[in-house]
Amino acid sequence: MKKRMWMAALSAAGAASVVPGLAHAQSSVTLYGIIDTGINYVSNAGGQHQYAMSSGYNSGSRFGFRGTEDLGDGLKTVFDLENGFDNTTGKASQGGLLFGRQAYVGLSSRTAGTVTLGRQYDLVVDEVGRFAFAALGGGSSSAHSGDIDNLHNTYRINNAVKYVTPTIGGFRFGALYGLGGVSGDASRNQVISAGMHYVYGAFAAGAGYVNARNPNISFFGTSSQTTLTAATTNATSPAFSGFLSAHTYQDIAVGASYRFGKATIAGTYSNIAFKGVGDTTSGPNPSHYSGTAVFNDAEVSVQYDLGHAIRVGMAYDYLKGNGIDSNPGAIYNQVAANAAYYFSKRTSVYLVGVYQHASGTDSRGKAAVAAMNQQTASTSASQSLVRIGLRTVF
Repeated sequence: MKKRMWMAALSAAGAASVVPGLAHAQSSVTLYGIIDTGINYVSNAGGQHQYAMSSGYNSGSRFGFRGTEDLGDGLKTVFDLENGFDNTTGKASQGGLLFGRQAYVGLSSRTAGTVTLGRQYDLVVDEVGRFAFAALGGGSSSAHSGDIDNLHNTYRINNAVKYVTPTIGGFRFGALYGLGGVSGDASRNQVISAGMHYVYGAFAAGAGYVNARNPNISFFGTSSQTTLTAATTNATSPAFSGFLSAHTYQDIAVGASYRFGKATIAGTYSNIAFKGVGDTTSGPNPSHYSGTAVFNDAEVSVQYDLGHAIRVGMAYDYLKGNGIDSNPGAIYNQVAANAAYYFSKRTSVYLVGVYQHASGTDSRGKAAVAAMNQQTASTSASQSLVRIGLRTVF
């Protein structure tokens, strides 16, 4: 027995001599996750009142494996594999993908920054999404219709290379390139993104940019296990699903917050453009549109801490579509409020209410109906949601 132990020790020592630094490398792998479950009441979901239990409203239910390995001289390997799931049924989210939320590996240096490769978030998500009310306790249905500006990280980028600088003087910058992977056409299905973040005391701000070619597939269609074609519309929100024959999707977003005492004020602004609508090699065009459809979205919110365990908040969002061809466009006014009680740092119970009113003409050329994010669209101009939920982090 002792002989076998000595032989194993000598083998390990030999391996360390072949690979310099192997014996000294430090590594860690962390299992983490969130489970978020609650009951919703929706006033009009496809023409009917709806009572339903659902998963992942305030935070998407998930589990993941995050790891690092110290390579020496301030350099380390990093990776993250993150699965989204519906804990009311046990099904995988993000179209059934095993690691549909994130799946990347990379190298990180204290002085040179971090490079990662795989399925990742764009820089609008990273640097502006944190200022949206949906991320501050309002949850998925307080996001902007269909998550049109992706501030609630509904859409991920496949085959992406991302670089993020170290934070210097409060500033951080990043860039991403998503390879389209189409033979003979390097620009088809490509995604380009850039962003920055700044923090100074109680003030924080961020800006982000995304440009996605053939977005019906490269951006809105990335939660699928099957090979997609231009015959399918890969986003269902009536606010913009009629524009998915766009050759290019562009999103320019900024956000900021300021904390004073127990209150935090935050705001976001997004300019979203569906350019070159009418490209049927990208997606369907049932209304025979051509040109560019532009949306502008502005949101303001406030959060207030009522003691150490209770937080409340309110937000107002205004989304305006400028229309295209003979379509004059639509307007979506939305108000939301939330309250959360924290049993501990990990577990909380929360209450959320959202109301949306639509007017004008939506992307399908029909009278606009209320269409809150991740809910079945209303058959009328108004829609309300109330949810009570329980969330725990591990």
